[in-house]
Amino acid sequence: MNKSFGNSPILIIPFWKNISESLKIAEKYDVGFEYNEFAMPWVLDDEQNCENLILNYKSLKNLPSYTTTHGAFFDVLVFSDDERIRKVSELRVRQSLNTAQKLGCRGIVFHGNINPLLLATAAGPSYERHWLETTRDFFRTVCSEYPDIDIYMENMWDRTPDNLANLAKEMTDIKNFGLCFDYAHAHISPTDPEIWSEMLGPYIRHVHINDNDGKADLHLALGKGITDWNKFMNLRERDFPHSSILIETSSPEAQIESLEFISRKF
Repeated sequence: MNKSFGNSPILIIPFWKNISESLKIAEKYDVGFEYNEFAMPWVLDDEQNCENLILNYKSLKNLPSYTTTHGAFFDVLVFSDDERIRKVSELRVRQSLNTAQKLGCRGIVFHGNINPLLLATAAGPSYERHWLETTRDFFRTVCSEYPDIDIYMENMWDRTPDNLANLAKEMTDIKNFGLCFDYAHAHISPTDPEIWSEMLGPYIRHVHINDNDGKADLHLALGKGITDWNKFMNLRERDFPHSSILIETSSPEAQIESLEFISRKF
């Protein structure tokens, strides 16, 4: 099944409510897991429930050996000028990393959360510089605190790859820092995915893929939108051939459909 991506791991999103289906897919298609539940603030705030969920996953005898997780991202602004917002954001990042550590995850995904509308204002250059410096300094610190977990920064609201590329350049000496290239987000941005891929390629360690209509981030099964998957495969081979890949669709049906699409097409 994984021959299309060489030895690079392919992952799906499991949910405890349908874990039996997720485990069947993982076994049949030889894929890993990227946990999403632990990115939710209401999960992180209920410490006992969060701990129980971790223990439930760890108790599974046939859990895939390769797992990652998505870190908290709702309103997480580690570069905020508001000290209280910044401190809560830093707390969420560390809660996510602690969870990843307990789960034995190889990597964790965070969002840069830079606001492109603010970049277009008179304060844009100072806002951009502050984002870069503050985000860089904070993640340098947490990378050193959690050296056994790879930390991936994902493009989300970004309209161009420039800010993430600049951040990654300043983090090249940090072995457990890299980028998560969300191809669907790039696909609906005003910048061609080829430019994203070329600029970010040297720093991409992890990739998210799903399909869409070119306008909205719909998280469709692969082949159900207008994404040119031949182009994606060519860019992957050229720019990030060794990255792990998450099929970022939530339902087991869409995951199976996506995996079968890859098998047929590539």
